[in-house]
Amino acid sequence: MTNGSWVALLRGINLGKRQLKMEDLRAVAARIGLDRPRTYIASGNVLFGSGDSEAALKQALEAALTDHMGARVGVMIRTALEIAEVAAQNPFASEPGNTVVAFFLDHPPPPRALDEMKNVADEQVALGTREIYVHYPAGIGQSKLAIPATAKGTARNMNTVAKLAELAKEPQ
Repeated sequence: MTNGSWVALLRGINLGKRQLKMEDLRAVAARIGLDRPRTYIASGNVLFGSGDSEAALKQALEAALTDHMGARVGVMIRTALEIAEVAAQNPFASEPGNTVVAFFLDHPPPPRALDEMKNVADEQVALGTREIYVHYPAGIGQSKLAIPATAKGTARNMNTVAKLAELAKEPQ
């Protein structure tokens, strides 16, 4: 079976008490049979090869990480091509990459996602395929924006997304 290149994005890792060393993440990934797991920065990004489906990968990683961490860890899975598409489809590409975030979701954003936002100031928001893009002109740390549709997702700034897309293209 030909292995595809995948990226897993962990939710809520290395925030407060939910610490996970990237060497441990690589070990967990290897233990469940993922090919050549590599991590990128300490926010819970792991690149790997696998012939399994997205659903099977999500289930296996979430179960293994829950066992390792003692608490549920959400995981968003994308193919190398999907990560590249998220980077390419950034509707705020003219803005600095550290001020634009893609919230990765398991499913397409609900049609009313933009209507349900709260505390909108100067942020710009756009829906993607299975992402919600947000431009935070003053920075995400200053924003009070709340988007209920992102509650079970995980966010990465566009600098990180671009680097993940580049790394995912490399041969496994």
